[in-house]
Amino acid sequence: MEESPRDPETFARLDELVEMITAAGRSQHEQLCGFRQALADHLVVPCDAFVIGEPVSLIGFGYDGNVRRGLSARCRRADGAEYEVAAADVILSSRTSGGCYLAAYRRWLGLAVASSDTPTRRRPLRQHKVASTDINLDSPIELLVLSVKDVAARCRLLGSDRAITLRATRLWDVVPGEIVRVRPRKRWCYAGHPYLSGEIESTRLDVLALRLVPLKLEDRGIWDPREEYWGEPGETVDDWARPIIARGPRPEFEMEQVLPGMDSDDLDSDPITESNDLRDAGDPQAAYKILMELCEADIRCLDAHAHLGNFVFDRPAEAIRHYDAGLRIGELSLGQSFGGLLPWGHVDNRPLLRCMHGYGLCCWRLGRFEDAERVFDRMLWLNPSDNQGVRGLIGPVRQRLNWEDD
Repeated sequence: MEESPRDPETFARLDELVEMITAAGRSQHEQLCGFRQALADHLVVPCDAFVIGEPVSLIGFGYDGNVRRGLSARCRRADGAEYEVAAADVILSSRTSGGCYLAAYRRWLGLAVASSDTPTRRRPLRQHKVASTDINLDSPIELLVLSVKDVAARCRLLGSDRAITLRATRLWDVVPGEIVRVRPRKRWCYAGHPYLSGEIESTRLDVLALRLVPLKLEDRGIWDPREEYWGEPGETVDDWARPIIARGPRPEFEMEQVLPGMDSDDLDSDPITESNDLRDAGDPQAAYKILMELCEADIRCLDAHAHLGNFVFDRPAEAIRHYDAGLRIGELSLGQSFGGLLPWGHVDNRPLLRCMHGYGLCCWRLGRFEDAERVFDRMLWLNPSDNQGVRGLIGPVRQRLNWEDD
């Protein structure tokens, strides 16, 4: 996936890296030698990579002194065949340690900065697969759950981009984004894809362990409470709004939305809308399948997590896990000190706000009043226009009134 040209921080970091690598080089030859050495020092090989969308193992880099040819890369295909390509044609996962040095080389060449493509739900990217050497059947293994079907879950080996399908009991109690600890029984391949059977020993949600690329935040200017509507003249301002107004102007942002399969030029291609339409038409299984495909294509699809939670909203202990996964992934972009706004009016902020809303409602229904109050208060600070009606919920929660179904 190419870096967005609106991401100046990425370009600034790469420019600094290019300057550091090439500072001592007085010619292109010496600068290429510098890149060759930097890659050897900082990029651990072999590692997983892609060449024109084909998964390969990157073995190493070379430079034969030909300035026009530049750096080369030695790669190995799944069938064991090895070949050389231009180093600039090799694409690494954004999670690859040391991958920034290859990105800096592409930047120095004047090429677009790139990482492995995000697949669409209808045209999945060919993935690296878990190898037999990756799994010890005598020891537990941890997998990131990407999607869940009736008897199988599509997973990724934790800490890598390698895929495997898990067949196990208790899959009904697993949601996308969670990490499962599995006691393996058997590993096999069918139609070229690896499978694993075993017992699920435990599950947990730990988004930091997933090493995801945080969703970008786009600066949308300054929000000023003096320009907002807080009621008619002479009316008392609500208690929840007073500290927000007193805080004064704050920056507002729009969060990047990941929606595999969406064509920005064709609004009818929205897979979330397609899923909702199928559900309304009485085909919940097809609707559910679309949402799972979105999670499998990119686990950062927050709207898929939110709508999966909506699917099982009548079972709050289950629904909250879907909302929580989306919420925690979105919070990777905010950090602990974020003080800006994510207004509902910026459409791409809505998936995170939906996850927060669903999470807060489930906390309330489960009697977790402090958690519900905290998330509702956070939502009002992020979106003071309160398009979701949180100001009408936070009062009963603070009074510790039990949830009542309509």
